[in-house]
Amino acid sequence: MRRLIIKRIIQSIPMLIAISIVSFLLIKLAPGDPVQAYITPEMGPVDIENIREKMGLNDPIYIQYIRWITNVLKGDLGYSLVNHRPVAEQIVERLPATIGLMLSSLLFSTAIGIIIGLISAANQNKILDQVVTIASYIGISIPSFWFAMMLTYFLSLKLNLLPSIGMRTIGVHSTWDLIKHTIMPILVLSIQNIAVIARYIRSSTISQLKEDYVIVELASGASKGEVLYKYVLKNALLPVITILGMSLPSVVSGAFITESIFGWPGMGQLGMNAIFSYDYPLIMAITMFASIMLILGNLLSDILYGIADPRIKELS
Repeated sequence: MRRLIIKRIIQSIPMLIAISIVSFLLIKLAPGDPVQAYITPEMGPVDIENIREKMGLNDPIYIQYIRWITNVLKGDLGYSLVNHRPVAEQIVERLPATIGLMLSSLLFSTAIGIIIGLISAANQNKILDQVVTIASYIGISIPSFWFAMMLTYFLSLKLNLLPSIGMRTIGVHSTWDLIKHTIMPILVLSIQNIAVIARYIRSSTISQLKEDYVIVELASGASKGEVLYKYVLKNALLPVITILGMSLPSVVSGAFITESIFGWPGMGQLGMNAIFSYDYPLIMAITMFASIMLILGNLLSDILYGIADPRIKELS
């Protein structure tokens, strides 16, 4: 297992370098000028050119990249072009809100997806199974931004059941108020994962129900429910570990949309604001941080899979 972890970490280094280069080039080629954040009506062309020179924007693009990556390796992510605060400080402030939302979404979608998948498999080819199958296809196909707007329209505007924006109500610091604010963002981030996990669990459970050990347990007098939850579930859960690793990119990218729609004070909202304001240091830092989160998530998925499946340990 140790060799597997070291191998994955070594493999991630070229990937991070490639991501940093592509992201840096895309940002430099994108329309907009970071100097605009410093320009005032009193400035003339000479003043603007001096600012550009001090920011190093007149240097060749490869020199700018080397300077940026060198500072990053030293732990210096730079300063925001908009509010002139340290980038690292802003990320640390927003990180707990994003991680809390992502973890809640993953736990919720995993639990609900497993339950729905097991129920669907236990009722194979029956009406309930067909309903779950149709609902799963709908869940996979629903655009997250559309689903977020529908939830806001019905649950917040029409029924007035849930708050539509923010993480807390101003002046209210109760746990229940926080829960009410998280319900809709979690549902938006979870809907596709629930559908995918339910489909995988259904398929895996149906194949496990045909195995010899299941037939032996049923012949020995065990009920179908006991066999399903006591024996089949453990083997059917193996694909879920891989699915969770594969779902991290969609959760991270979905957080940008979800946090912007619901005004959630996390990294997603910070990143969207940085994009609209051409805050290049902040955009690059968030891009690299999100990439590291994805790589660590996939590494954790490999480790958990190795723990759950002894054959992986032998291969590693």
